[in-house]
This record gives sequence, C-alpha cells and structure tokens, in this order.
Amino acid sequence: MTATQRPAHVPLAPPPWWLEGSGYIVQVRLPEDVLAHGSFIAPGLVRAGRGRVATLMFVDYAKSDVGPYHELLYIPGKLRIGPYRLRSITRIFVSSWASVINGERNWGIPKDCARFDVRYGEDGVDRIAVSTRDGEPFARLTLSARGPTLPAPAHWVPRRLRTLAQLHDGRIYRYAPSASGRLRFARVRDWWFDARHFPDLARGEPLFAVQLPRFRMQFPVARITPLR
Repeated sequence: MTATQRPAHVPLAPPPWWLEGSGYIVQVRLPEDVLAHGSFIAPGLVRAGRGRVATLMFVDYAKSDVGPYHELLYIPGKLRIGPYRLRSITRIFVSSWASVINGERNWGIPKDCARFDVRYGEDGVDRIAVSTRDGEPFARLTLSARGPTLPAPAHWVPRRLRTLAQLHDGRIYRYAPSASGRLRFARVRDWWFDARHFPDLARGEPLFAVQLPRFRMQFPVARITPLR
C-alpha cells in the first residue's frame, strides 16, 4: 500500500471511546485574515463572533479504541453550524487510518492521515514534526513545560465549554469530550507551518499553553441531527 492510498476496510470502533495519553494545548491570538481565510472552514460555515483566539492541540494517545496514535488539531473558535454556535475542529491530522475513518463515522471529524516524528527531550524540550502522507513537511513545533504538575479534574471545564460540533454529509454531530489527569504550564519555543496544509499559527501570538503529562479522556456517543 502506498502512502497516498486510503485503506478499503477498517474495523468499526463505535463510541464511546476511552483514551489515555499526553499532549499540549496552546491558545493563540491570530490575525483576522488567518482566521477568516486560512482556517480551513468548510463551505457553508462561518465564524460566530469576532474573537481572534484559536486553539492548537498535539496529543500522543498511548491507548485508544483503535490503538496508539498521534494527533495535531486546530479549532478556530465558535462557528455557526445550523442553529448552533459551537466550537468545531476544522483541521486535524492523525497517524492512524483507523482513527481517520472511525473519527469520521462516529463524530463527523474531518481527519486526515499524516506522518509524525515525535522526539521527547531529556532536557524537557519536545520536538514534533508532521508531514503529509507523501512526506512533505508542513508543521514543526518545539514545546517545553515547567513547574509542578497540577490536578485537572474533569469537572473543572463546564459541559457547554467542552461541547464541539461538526458538519458532515448534511448532518450535525454534537459531542462533549471529558478528561481528567495532570497539567503544568508550558511554552512555545518555536513553530513553523505550511499554510497550504495547516493554519499558519506562526503569524499569531501564543497566549497560553499547558502540557498534559498524562490524562484519561472519554469521547461519548454524538448527538446527530440533520442540517435544516
């Protein structure tokens, strides 16, 4: 099978999913043109409000219902999706075809498959490089964390702030992941993106970053309704 081929058959992995792993969350203030024209927002969807803060996540899932995999995702803020104004993932790459196909089936998430090169440094500096299936680099991140780890119970984030929505094949998928674990403050040391494949966050200003050295997450069954 070549790097560009999508597998014909992938086993079903219905929700809910339980996942364990580690990762980073970064909030970044972006220029208006990146948010409006470089966020990979699907046709028919528009931003809700004029907020300029977007979210990047890198996740290293050690366990999931489809096995271990890496993930890089982007949320531009709230979108108008039918009658809802909710946050939505508009760009996401993972290292597993099973995650791509089941993510689409279960939650309408527009995943694509990519190659990840993840190097955790003994000095606390972590380096992540992501390239297309054909080997073209499009993201490089150098991240680090500092200070003590703090508890991050699931109830710290209200459900309304955890609820995401995706539009896929004329249907709206709404779901609210929950997670618990540990976190500590982090920083972006350096990053680069190819805007042809991923939003160019390097044009923005990182506002806040945390590392999740370990967490446990649940992705629930989505509520699916037709787009009216």
